[in-house]
Amino acid sequence: MQGTLAKKSKQKTGSATPAIVAAREAGVEYTTRAYEHDPAAPSYGLEAAEALGLAPEQVFKTLVAEVDGALTVAVVPVSASLDLKALASAVGGKRATMADPAAAERTTGYVRGGISPLGQRKKLPTVLDASAREHPTVCVSAGRRGLEIELAPGDLAALTDATVAPVARG
Repeated sequence: MQGTLAKKSKQKTGSATPAIVAAREAGVEYTTRAYEHDPAAPSYGLEAAEALGLAPEQVFKTLVAEVDGALTVAVVPVSASLDLKALASAVGGKRATMADPAAAERTTGYVRGGISPLGQRKKLPTVLDASAREHPTVCVSAGRRGLEIELAPGDLAALTDATVAPVARG
């Protein structure tokens, strides 16, 4: 199913996720893109790219890892995987592992498949993959499955205080 495009001016206040509120309050330009989420889809990110008719390299997934015991967010293209060693290096750590999903949900305030790098319950150190700079805009989860927010990579980095580094592989 093709995704729908809704400009921020048409976004209803009652349906705004914390991610949308964060972008709105920061005054950055963004667009929300909704699609019908299929609970049986094997990959949330690839599902979003296909449903919205976007290249998988332009749609980014939000992953939560532990670097030396501290939760850290990595934002990488859905077409790639996270290089844990590169993530640890990007934040000055030694060792990274994927975080427990329950801890990621509890800390960010979002459910798996809908974790956004924006508007998290607790702001975590964030690393945005350097490939984001290759696109005028990128899409990340807007805070729930079936809803993406599209914005300039520079705005995404600024809103999340992200380090921009090559942390994706493949």
